[in-house]
Amino acid sequence: MECFRIDESGYTGFDLLNPEQRFQGAAAIAIDDDQARCLIREHFPKLKADELKYRALARRPANHPRLLALLRDMLTQHKCVTYVCDKRFLLLLMFLDYAVEPFYYERGIDFYKDGQNYSLASLLYATGPTLLGEGALDQLLACFQRAVKEKSPGTLANLVNAARASRWQGLPEALGPLAQFAAPECLQAISTPGVTTDAALVVLQSLISRMEVIADGPYRVEHDQSNNLLTYHDLLQRFIHHEEAITLRQSEIASITFPLKLQSVTQVDSKTSPAVQLADVMIGATIEAANTLTEKRHGTLDAQRVLALYADHQLIHMLPSIDFEEQKRFRKGTQAAQTIDYFARHFHKP
Repeated sequence: MECFRIDESGYTGFDLLNPEQRFQGAAAIAIDDDQARCLIREHFPKLKADELKYRALARRPANHPRLLALLRDMLTQHKCVTYVCDKRFLLLLMFLDYAVEPFYYERGIDFYKDGQNYSLASLLYATGPTLLGEGALDQLLACFQRAVKEKSPGTLANLVNAARASRWQGLPEALGPLAQFAAPECLQAISTPGVTTDAALVVLQSLISRMEVIADGPYRVEHDQSNNLLTYHDLLQRFIHHEEAITLRQSEIASITFPLKLQSVTQVDSKTSPAVQLADVMIGATIEAANTLTEKRHGTLDAQRVLALYADHQLIHMLPSIDFEEQKRFRKGTQAAQTIDYFARHFHKP
């Protein structure tokens, strides 16, 4: 049975505002350990470390050509997919999902029609820091993720106060439900058991939607035993055991169909799995490239050269875009509301 090895990077649990971990993502590669061992030996014949780790290798400039060549061979010779999201943008989307959309739903308005939520989140991302007042958007998002985590009357009140303390009148479509009305339907949505700002579900859903397309038939997944991946492991198990037949369309190119072709998930020690080590190299290089291109951190590898190695179908990303017409075209007919409701009903822990 075909096996995809996966690894993640940038996981920070419920906190999506960690300035040192701006991006989160995961990579999957369909390769067995013998093939992976040969690739590693070909590109790093003198490697003495017990484990191939991107961060350790990238520190030495002499390794950069070898890393790029290794990435090239992985991407051209094997089925691969990498997903990267800007966590601040994802948090804004979550804010709209729970602190805004229920207000419109109660009034019979489809907030998600043709990706309107993505356009509004992108607008907030780009203009919010100036439009809402200095530090107001940061404070609002910090209060939001705290309220989602703790679900206490105090944290909910702090969230409403943060919205009211901002210059919310500049974008009432997004902040009015909290600032003007303290909309009970929104506060109830935030307080719902199982609602979380943990991005693992979003990352896995996106990665799986692509693996389901490129897998020839039933397949399995192996991943490292790290604590971060325990959340991913639990979610994968729930995906596998979900037997209801349904297809959910997320965009022009993305949908997910249950039951999955994915049959099993196994945790392995990455030190004994060269294939998992290659997944680490792929996601490590891609996350570093994203940081470099957003000028938040100077990377070691040439970011443009890393991203140029990917074919369009091998790299999925969730990033803000103010090309609103393209957003509308790309997400026309999306089943966003149904998808969010479905995943909340079946895959969020109570």
